[in-house]
Amino acid sequence: MRPRLDVVRGLCYSGYRNEQSPELGILPSYDEVKEDLLLLQDDWQSLRLYASDAHSQTVLEVIRDEGLTFTVMLGAYVTAEVDNPDCPWGGVYSSRQLKENQRHNDFEIAELIRLSQIFSDIVVCVSIGNEAAVSWTDHRVPTLRLIEFANRLKGQVIQPVTFCENYVPWQFELASLAEVLDIISIHSYPVWEHKSVDEGLEFTIANYQSVAMAYPDHQVIITEAGWATASNGRGIEPQQVSESAQRRYFEALMQWSEQAQVLIYYFEAFDENWKGSAHPLEPEKHWGLYRADRTPKLAMS
Repeated sequence: MRPRLDVVRGLCYSGYRNEQSPELGILPSYDEVKEDLLLLQDDWQSLRLYASDAHSQTVLEVIRDEGLTFTVMLGAYVTAEVDNPDCPWGGVYSSRQLKENQRHNDFEIAELIRLSQIFSDIVVCVSIGNEAAVSWTDHRVPTLRLIEFANRLKGQVIQPVTFCENYVPWQFELASLAEVLDIISIHSYPVWEHKSVDEGLEFTIANYQSVAMAYPDHQVIITEAGWATASNGRGIEPQQVSESAQRRYFEALMQWSEQAQVLIYYFEAFDENWKGSAHPLEPEKHWGLYRADRTPKLAMS
């Protein structure tokens, strides 16, 4: 088992602004990333990045070249290698697409290795994927393939290896994967599971404890937990979300993180208007502590 991660203030970061997205291939510039990180540096110590791509390389270069003190959890953006007909928004692909996705995933893991080696003084943990095992995912990857990715990384990088997933699969089908990981990373979203802000912290603590008790020999961390600030009713009742609710959950969660000494990467830094449907109140767009124009919401005011 590789060294445990320090408990610091962690934040999920994606720098895509309006009119930018990975789907369009329009990426934030060096100066835009620099502006973001200068805004965040006084309040946060570690960033979680989701892909080993050009955007993440820019983030790492900004940290290095500008002498910033952030550490980074660097991830691989893995895509579907098998169908998942249980996904509500489409998880079935042609055999040709699935083979192409496998090639993409192999390349992404290779890029994760490359960037982790180049920026070994900044990258403190590597993740083989994000939400690729949960029942509703549209990018399901078999557990044996995830184990293969983890073993490949452990042979070529010095950082501890993890996988970032909803808390539920860790309780059941991911035990064999956990055996080869150094760290277990869970996600908890009380508002997606119809909890009020009064119930939010208790629900997240219960999610965490259900996994931590199952793997007493592992460091268990939270790599996503947050509260939306708007919703059009798709999956989240509009009355449950607001900036004041986000602030209450955020402050309670950060206080618990420090008291319990549990590393948390809060989700997320900035609203991402490229996500989800075109509806302006689509909840996927409204998880940031800052708006897309980089003005702070109540939690960061």
